[in-house]
Amino acid sequence: MGAVSPFGCGVENLWNGLTEGRSGIIRLEELDGIGGLRPRIGGKAGNINAKAIPRKFRRTMSDLSIFASLAALEAIKQAGVTPKMLSSGRTGLSAGSTTGSVQAMEHFFSVYINQHSTDGVRSTEFFKIMNHSCAANLAQFLGISGRVVSASAACSTGCQNIGIAAETIATGRQDMMLCGGTDELHPLTIGTFDILEAASVSGENDPASASRPFDAARDGIVCSEGAGILVLESYDSAKKRNVEILAEISGFSSLCDNSNMASPSPDAIAKCMKQAVADSKISPENIDYINAHATGTIQGDASEAAAIASTFTTAPPTSSLKGHLGHTMAASGAIETIATVRMMREKIIIPTANLSRPADECAKINNVLHLEKRKITYALKNNFALGGINTSLVLRSCND
Repeated sequence: MGAVSPFGCGVENLWNGLTEGRSGIIRLEELDGIGGLRPRIGGKAGNINAKAIPRKFRRTMSDLSIFASLAALEAIKQAGVTPKMLSSGRTGLSAGSTTGSVQAMEHFFSVYINQHSTDGVRSTEFFKIMNHSCAANLAQFLGISGRVVSASAACSTGCQNIGIAAETIATGRQDMMLCGGTDELHPLTIGTFDILEAASVSGENDPASASRPFDAARDGIVCSEGAGILVLESYDSAKKRNVEILAEISGFSSLCDNSNMASPSPDAIAKCMKQAVADSKISPENIDYINAHATGTIQGDASEAAAIASTFTTAPPTSSLKGHLGHTMAASGAIETIATVRMMREKIIIPTANLSRPADECAKINNVLHLEKRKITYALKNNFALGGINTSLVLRSCND
């Protein structure tokens, strides 16, 4: 597993930030001069050594591809994946971002609109803008010659790519897949949620307190950035290589809530979770922990809480990591899956940060308010995106 997050580069930095209860959210002065924009905070990835990537590959990469590449390097090192394995044709890739680089788009279109000319636009700019920029750059950088897929489903991107990778391996198309999601923070990302009345406008004086999943005082999303990449492989491949198996993807569901573009239906969320649990061939009572999507929006958190309450007779311990990290967008599913695997291995549950008073509509679930020691055999991971793209994963512990 590999991660880049507002806590810096690496899974250990991510894990330490979460277990220590820190926040990756800061005041962003670059937002001050943008007319109409109300939020002033966000999460930025720090301590990034882009020069770890050779320039010949880096020149076609924006930050989102750089983040993904650094996360991938960490993941393949931990998994003992060799260049020969990457280029064998039996290793594939499933990774994406919400869009291509917004920073690159801004430069490209500002030159065109202001000068009505393409002079000054570099030839490498398109490779940063294209929607599959992350997947293409990763494949070129790592020398992957197998199947390359780039699911792009906003907040569901990371989990969806993990599920697609697991299914690709299960059908025998590939022995191994790198998978996950990435995103870079841009003022327009924050502005989009502000226009939708879904961004937090609090926390200017106390950024760490702004992202409040399930809390009565929550007022919206706090945008951030990062990347999460996981190495998935078949059981036979892992045993043959004699590598440590961290966890198993035992269930996956991705369904469309076609009832509304922006307002999630509890029934649709419940259906997605139930299908993932059924795919894992277990019952809801077997789930020991839920890592919620919960972004801090009024409607989204309420709908997810209602769905959890209706799906589980006895609600499992539930927490969201967005109080610590903010919403890393397309990276969130992968980063949070990585953190969930660590929770399973360390036998602890990270609480929801800033959850001081659970909202009445979110109080029927088993909110985790403090660091909790608990054995987790099965965990459910949720991600839901605008447009009704709902995704759930079931993870099984391999500790025993």
